[in-house]
Amino acid sequence: MTEETSTDTQLSAPGMKWYVLRVASNKEDQVRETLERKVKIEALADYVGRILVPTLKEKRMKGGRIKVHERKLYPGYVFVEMACEEDGAVSEQVWFMVKETMGVGDFIASDGKPISMPDHEVVGMLAACEKAEDQPSLSGLDFKKGDAVKVIDGSFESFEGEVESVDDRHGIVTVNLTIFGRATPVEVEYWQIEKVA
Repeated sequence: MTEETSTDTQLSAPGMKWYVLRVASNKEDQVRETLERKVKIEALADYVGRILVPTLKEKRMKGGRIKVHERKLYPGYVFVEMACEEDGAVSEQVWFMVKETMGVGDFIASDGKPISMPDHEVVGMLAACEKAEDQPSLSGLDFKKGDAVKVIDGSFESFEGEVESVDDRHGIVTVNLTIFGRATPVEVEYWQIEKVA
């Protein structure tokens, strides 16, 4: 097997290409699950491969607890690996199975025919899917000492101050606020503040 063939196999199964499906907002996972179920029921595994909704795992701190949240990288889209005819068309059986799925809009197409994704876009999409399996990062923690910030939630809402220190691990930011005319260090969670210009 040549190196080139090996790369092609990783991008898509033999005889298959990746297509992009427009779907109703916030229905991406539901559409993916429904399509996977239909592929099994209608025995279309030879025509439909992987069905993906790429996400990114992020840690978010709220109420002193870190929660892992999945953010969709391409909201409103589902990626489907499908076999196509020699002329590039999708088989009729697969076309109707997909189109009759609730929440599905349409394929990204030209002249009524679905257009397969270029290889470089497939590489990026699959890399994003693999990266999602990595350890999630603490999202939104982009403050550093000296940043001017405003408290947007909690007991000190609307107070402005300067970042004194940042605890990356726990998502806690110490901010010097002026309270009753005195500089007072206050610990807040990173999501409770925003930078001010």
